[in-house]
Amino acid sequence: MSAFVHDALPMRVVFGPGRLTDLAAEAARLDLHRLLVLSTPDQRDLAERAADLLGPLAAGVFSGARMHVPADTAAAARDHARRIGADGCVAVGGGSTIGLGKAIALDAGLPVIAVPTTYSGSEMTPIWGITEAGRKRTGRDRAVLPRTVLYDPDLTTGLPAPLSGTSGINAIAHAVEALYAPDTSPIIELFAEEGIRCLAAALPIIAVDPTDRDARSQALRGSWLCGACLGATTMSLHHKLCHVLGGTFELPHAPTHAVMLPHVAAFNLPATPTAHAALCRALDTADPAHALADLGIAVGAPCSLAELGLRDTDLPEVINQVLAQPYANPRPPTHDDLETLLSAAHTGATHLVSRPW
Repeated sequence: MSAFVHDALPMRVVFGPGRLTDLAAEAARLDLHRLLVLSTPDQRDLAERAADLLGPLAAGVFSGARMHVPADTAAAARDHARRIGADGCVAVGGGSTIGLGKAIALDAGLPVIAVPTTYSGSEMTPIWGITEAGRKRTGRDRAVLPRTVLYDPDLTTGLPAPLSGTSGINAIAHAVEALYAPDTSPIIELFAEEGIRCLAAALPIIAVDPTDRDARSQALRGSWLCGACLGATTMSLHHKLCHVLGGTFELPHAPTHAVMLPHVAAFNLPATPTAHAALCRALDTADPAHALADLGIAVGAPCSLAELGLRDTDLPEVINQVLAQPYANPRPPTHDDLETLLSAAHTGATHLVSRPW
């Protein structure tokens, strides 16, 4: 076996149906006494429920989390936490809310308990992102890692089937890129393959029956593993493209990942046979890129960037930003490569571009 480095992250995971009721015990375990509960406006009711479960440990609710963590939202939440004397935060929701918790942790040093309700996987990573003036800045800092992640599959049953599908494919994207990351390891490869397998099996079931508890548990387990991959490795071209599309053009995060993943996989996989083989096993296919496209169709994900509101006249700016700050990638893309890839993703072309390597 080749030499490798695996940098394990210090995470406590509490997993199982109904485990939201453990929230107060987990806060007490961390010696936290004045917790600010964070959510999006749509999940205010769930945030209030979490605050009720915390009882006297709850200091208030901030329900202003927004996609891509705008800098002004992060500042407002941080200032609110300071005004009420919060000593920690509970982030209840998906990547937007957990990202807001990370922004507060980064700036104010407050520990975070994450309660994911989607499959974004953000709770498993030290990666933070803040959007300002049309640019999304990202970084890594262990200070933003949640101290405890409380996975309760029951909290995901209310996630509509199409959102479940795109959220799950977002998680799969983390694992796909981890398979060919320059700092991958045999441990991460195991996480990635199993995480993809879990989500690919569960998401079509959820699309038919969003209340299926076994499928919800399997999908949440898969998102945990895929998120752990994102937290431990360097992301590549797929995530760079999605950061630009989201940060500059405000495209919705998970649907953008669902549209882009098959196209980027078709471009990258010829250059990385080990990742290709792992995806063939996880997806039970000889053509992983097309299998990922088929999965998107099966779960009702959008098929094109045009559906998400991107204009074809926006593509040159996407290309310029990606080339200006390229990520590590198994296959360095040229301007022509990106133009071809993005044009196909914009129109929703069913023919995925896979050039020999």
